[in-house]
Amino acid sequence: MMDVARLAGVSHQTVSRVLNEHKNVSEQTRLKVRAAIAELGYRPDRAARALVTGTSRVIGVVAQNSSLFGPASMLTAFEEAAQAKGFAVNVGSVRSLDERSISEAVERHLDQRVAGLVVIAPVASAGPALEHLPADVPIVTIDGDPERSSTLVTVDQVAGARAATKRLLDAGHRTVWHISGPSDWFDAAGRVRGWEETLTEAGIEIPPLLTGDWSAASGYRNGQLLARLPDVTAVFTANDHIALGLLRALNEHGRRVPGDVSIVGFDDVPEAAYFTPPLTTVRPDFAAVATATLELLMAQVEQGPAGVEAGARRTIAPELIERDSVARAGS
Repeated sequence: MMDVARLAGVSHQTVSRVLNEHKNVSEQTRLKVRAAIAELGYRPDRAARALVTGTSRVIGVVAQNSSLFGPASMLTAFEEAAQAKGFAVNVGSVRSLDERSISEAVERHLDQRVAGLVVIAPVASAGPALEHLPADVPIVTIDGDPERSSTLVTVDQVAGARAATKRLLDAGHRTVWHISGPSDWFDAAGRVRGWEETLTEAGIEIPPLLTGDWSAASGYRNGQLLARLPDVTAVFTANDHIALGLLRALNEHGRRVPGDVSIVGFDDVPEAAYFTPPLTTVRPDFAAVATATLELLMAQVEQGPAGVEAGARRTIAPELIERDSVARAGS
């Protein structure tokens, strides 16, 4: 603020009045200050101002407008965790996680002087926007790019896929096929990696990767192929909805689950326990992700950027849920 004042030739109190849109500032002075702000790229420290005034108990969340179980459950869990700590959550939904949409949603949140920001960014297209977010605002990314240095909280997708693949190998299956999620999703990429690593470490040749789009329809389409291959006895699907479509395709071709084919899913949707048969799956701990996100965010709000080590991250282990869709090979 002092730099802006020097460049504009005014006092820092005048700069403050302009920023707070006080009426007792001449239009000429207002224009000079705005020009200096633009030239220096100055952005008010909104988090600090909120702490001083004690007026902001709102956290802004940027998330894609999606009915997919994972992102929707993550958002719900974070809202519950924030409300338990006395914070309201203002959700800025965007149609797609591209640079323009994220930037505009962030600016809307900052105009409302939120205490901090959470961006649920599970797809690669969100990367460019995350690189240009303001440095003076507390921000945590959920499910973002693990290769970037941003403060990040995520489910351990690799560990979850390893657990699913190992469960099928431990049941005596010679190999495990995989129907993945979309290739531009970090969750899908992590699950593919865990599957591949587990097979490689076991000395097993990796079958061709099949790709879905998180939907039951994509599981059904891929299932039409797998059902025709008699050597397919074990499949790990990237989520439970893909598993649901696969179950139908196998049933239509007379392939019994788990007698002929064993299946492990991912997500543990509420309906998974009521599939036929009930689905063995990997359960992400969305509540733990939400709690870790809130902790990292509050550390930044209360202590400034120094409150969290640059690039800090929390990785939350998922849990394998045993049900009835896995059997010994040849059973």
